[in-house]
Amino acid sequence: MTDKKIPGIKRLFGEEIDTRVLYGATALALPFIILGFISPAMLGKAGSAALDLLTGSFSWLYLMSCSFFVVAVIGIALSPLGKIKLGRDDETPEFSFLSWFAMLFSAGMGIGLIFWSCSEPMYHFMSPPAGEAGTAGAARKAFEIFFFHWGLHAWATYIVVGLPMAYFTFRKGRPATISSCIGTGTDPKKNVALGNRTVNILAIWATIMGVVTSLGMGAIQINSGLSHSIGISTGPVPAAIIIAVITIVFILSALTGVAKGIRILSLINVTLMVVLLLFFFVLGPFKYILHTFLQALTDYAKDFVSLSTSFVLFDNPGWTKSWTVFYWAWWIAWAPFVGAFIARISRGRTIRQFILVILLAPTIFSYVFSTALGGTAIYLDLFTNTAIGEAVKQSVEVALFETLSHLPLYGLLVFFTNVLIASFFITSADSATYVISRYSTAGLEPGNPRAGKRLIIFWGTILGGLAIVLIFSGGLSSLQTASIVGAFPFLIIMFILLFVLIKELIKDYKSIPHPSLF
Repeated sequence: MTDKKIPGIKRLFGEEIDTRVLYGATALALPFIILGFISPAMLGKAGSAALDLLTGSFSWLYLMSCSFFVVAVIGIALSPLGKIKLGRDDETPEFSFLSWFAMLFSAGMGIGLIFWSCSEPMYHFMSPPAGEAGTAGAARKAFEIFFFHWGLHAWATYIVVGLPMAYFTFRKGRPATISSCIGTGTDPKKNVALGNRTVNILAIWATIMGVVTSLGMGAIQINSGLSHSIGISTGPVPAAIIIAVITIVFILSALTGVAKGIRILSLINVTLMVVLLLFFFVLGPFKYILHTFLQALTDYAKDFVSLSTSFVLFDNPGWTKSWTVFYWAWWIAWAPFVGAFIARISRGRTIRQFILVILLAPTIFSYVFSTALGGTAIYLDLFTNTAIGEAVKQSVEVALFETLSHLPLYGLLVFFTNVLIASFFITSADSATYVISRYSTAGLEPGNPRAGKRLIIFWGTILGGLAIVLIFSGGLSSLQTASIVGAFPFLIIMFILLFVLIKELIKDYKSIPHPSLF
């Protein structure tokens, strides 16, 4: 075939582009960008109306679904189905455990953890859903809430998407798209014929809306750090400039692929986080941090069932919608991208290892990180009268840098923290661009000559542009709204994925010999 016979869109983005998926996903994203540039206030009002509708009518669905996902994936892991390998029976893992953990953690938590690890505990400490604010009891409850929001529910939600993709891609030989998991064969054209383009479009849509939330948070926090350290003004304009600069960087990184750019950046991220933890362990109240971690872990385990089965937490419906429903929607919005990414890096693992490691390892690391940063902030506020809590009540994004300002080596810590935030910013957007580009094709690796590097540039620009628009249309509030609105349509697809996966796993298990259950 000559170039003249190839449609223009395929010449631009690559021969394997699914043009209808590209058009459909773009048609969902572009109106937000256009409206945001024309009238940020109107976009903010439209988002708030959609948010009120979803949280008012369907908050129960978000809460029930994520708790169900936890039970489902643990059940699969502990059942005989957990012995099945994601790939051939004789395959070994593609990446070392350290690289695997670093990449899945960077993609799954990333910049959001840096933003909320200090801000959320301090916020709940100063404005608890129930009880007196600013007390030791409020501090204890704040960390239990954080552990609940950033624990098993988040990672189980990712697994519901990642496990089917890894299983059907590496064991069944299907293309690396969500539609191929729901479809019935290896031929992408056949799966398209089954009407599954809509599935990939919704996966891209949810990914975009979830990721721009984190990108916006990262830009706001970098802006806050620069304001604290060198006096740069805060607001939409400097945040937009930060997003624009880092968008260029993460697009360049995404073009290098998983084995190079993303893997290296992920290892850098985890290394930087460990170094920052050591700073807090040495310079902060280590005994208080350790006590807080153990106490919060105990409270979380004790109250896990009651928290997971409640539709109104702490008898506070407004708080439940603003916090827990937001988080569950955020994890659902991130699931198509994080799930696809952790699937891509998990070839050769058993299902049991995939589930249990992903559920536990990054969860524990997140808890340690939060109790170090947030615990230090609360300790300083409780026992040294630093008024960090009052600053956070005015602006949640200042929590981390306000805490750093009361520690030794402030200048070094601020510089180091901004580098860490920027690195996570790049990695999260890098991974998301990679996954969205893959959904837009027949599951080909982005950067493949047939998949087209211009596709990465296109989607990277969309992510950066939409993050800028949402910053101008309402800041953090608009970012949170975007994640909830984007997640809702994909929630139904997740239940279908889980059903299809279990059905196929049972058939697979019956077809191979098993000398023992475990």
